[in-house]
Amino acid sequence: MTPAPVRSVLAAAVPVGVNLLLGIPAIVPLLCGWWLWTRYLPMDCRDVSDLYEREVTECNLHTLDHAGVVMFFGAVSALVVALMVFATDVAAPRRRGSPRRRLWAASAALVPVPFAVLWALARVQG
Repeated sequence: MTPAPVRSVLAAAVPVGVNLLLGIPAIVPLLCGWWLWTRYLPMDCRDVSDLYEREVTECNLHTLDHAGVVMFFGAVSALVVALMVFATDVAAPRRRGSPRRRLWAASAALVPVPFAVLWALARVQG
């Protein structure tokens, strides 16, 4: 039989591991949001017709062309990930009557960790 402290650590590791795994598909909406925040929002223009105005200095046509697709895929993938997190961290523990419902809900904060690790590694690389 497994000792109680070891069983407690193993029981806590399951929600942490599951939410870290949920963070892998969460990379897609987080990357879309990061791209929109750093590329699309700093631009002066929001439409192709803005390119003809003289006061527009920061307008990238490629970013403008890709913004709609990135917004769509970011929204759809964020909805899918949010549903997966809700089903895993809220609905399933409640349905099972798990005594560790708070642990499951709190470990949902670990979902962005894989994106943060990849972002940090990209910053280190250059």
